[in-house]
Amino acid sequence: MDLLHIMYIAVAVVLGACAGGAFYRHVSVKRIGDAEGLARRIVEEARKEAQAQKKEILLQGQNDLYSQKRELENEYKEREREMKARERKLSESGDRLEERLEKVSQKEHEVLAVEKELTRKERQLAESEEFLNARISEEEKKLEEIAGLTTEEARERLLAEVEAKTRHEAARMIRQIETEAKETGDRKAKDILCNVIQRYAGDYVGEQTVTAVSLPSEDMKGRIIGREGRNIRAIEAATGVDLIIDDTPETVILSAYSPLRRQVAKMALERLIQDGRIHPARIEDIVQKCEQELDVQVREVGEQATFDAGVHGIHPEIVRLLGQLRYRTSFTQNVLQHSLEVSALCGMMAAELGMDVKKAKRAGLLHDIGKAVDHEVEGPHALIGADIAKKFNEGKDIVHAIAAHHEDQRPSTALAVLVQAADSISGARPGARKELLENYVKRLEELEAIATSFDGVSKAYAIQAGREIRVMVNPESVDDDATYMLCKDIAKKIEDNLTYPGQIRVTVVRERRAVGFAK
Repeated sequence: MDLLHIMYIAVAVVLGACAGGAFYRHVSVKRIGDAEGLARRIVEEARKEAQAQKKEILLQGQNDLYSQKRELENEYKEREREMKARERKLSESGDRLEERLEKVSQKEHEVLAVEKELTRKERQLAESEEFLNARISEEEKKLEEIAGLTTEEARERLLAEVEAKTRHEAARMIRQIETEAKETGDRKAKDILCNVIQRYAGDYVGEQTVTAVSLPSEDMKGRIIGREGRNIRAIEAATGVDLIIDDTPETVILSAYSPLRRQVAKMALERLIQDGRIHPARIEDIVQKCEQELDVQVREVGEQATFDAGVHGIHPEIVRLLGQLRYRTSFTQNVLQHSLEVSALCGMMAAELGMDVKKAKRAGLLHDIGKAVDHEVEGPHALIGADIAKKFNEGKDIVHAIAAHHEDQRPSTALAVLVQAADSISGARPGARKELLENYVKRLEELEAIATSFDGVSKAYAIQAGREIRVMVNPESVDDDATYMLCKDIAKKIEDNLTYPGQIRVTVVRERRAVGFAK
């Protein structure tokens, strides 16, 4: 390339650079002018917006001030109204207080006037009382002179008359009340007892512990006695039972106080007779086995009794004692059967009366448990049974019912009275017990002697096998009311002095007869 071209190129570059610089300056100036215009517009808009916000804030402030002003004005007006209302109330209260003060002042004057009047009347009453006392003293002296009696004598005579009339009226009222109560009570009691007795079906034939052993032949007596009496001595030593061998044909009598020993001896003797081998060693072996068998039987009988009565949870030792009652009798009545009857009767009566049936059955079943050991322990069987029940953790109600069923303790619960009633029903029903003729006659004589020991009684008769006593009184010495009191006194004395099954009816008869003759 030549120099000319290079120069052209250089000139062109310079010219281009100049033109570019001029264009850049023109563009820059234009952009700066635009930016300044934009800035001026933004500032102007911001100034306008600030003025608008300032106006809004001023308006909002004015509104707030106006609202606060209105609230303050309303609050002021409300307080002003309250103050006026309080002023009115205070004014009214002041007026009422003034009126009350005036009324109090008036009442005070009236009270003073009444006090003065009362004081005057008290003086008049005191003067009148003195005058009346003086007059009464004068009249009493005159009456004493006329009647010939002092004041004390007249008072005593008057009190005696009042006492006699009061006693007469009291006896009549007691008779009426007790008659009504007795009629109601008897009717309800009879309904309950009739329902119970009808529901219970028991045997009427009393059982008796067997103490006689039948022999197959008379020759067996010699074998029981043994050579020089060694067999009979061995039996008596092993069982604790006396054997009575007399002229009774084909019979040996067993004698012992303990019913269990008699039962062991009976079982052993029957087994020896059946086996045929009778000698001391065999006797001891058989008696030992019979004692073990009887102990098992006793427990089975006791368990069966608790099952029959529907009573559960009884201590095993008490169950064993119940089984022993199977071999115990009272007036020829089997004690275990009697206990089952009493349990059933207690349960039915408790159901009728709304009481605890299970507890009543339990008390009835255990009430005679003391008879199982009364030949070994001193004391009444009721208290012995109560001690046994307490020892084996029976309830307090059960223990008390057992102890009180023969009045060894005073009955204090309905359950104790229930057991007493059931015991009397079971023991007094026809055919349940037998009584010796001597005891029967003696009881009748004691009944008549108790009745005739009272003043005014002319005759007394024990009737209905001793279940009723008829008492005849002299009508001249005993009036109607005294007859009623005499009946209660005789019944009380019989209760205190005699022992008897069931109850005894006391009937006092007062009869006045008028006899005339027509001629």
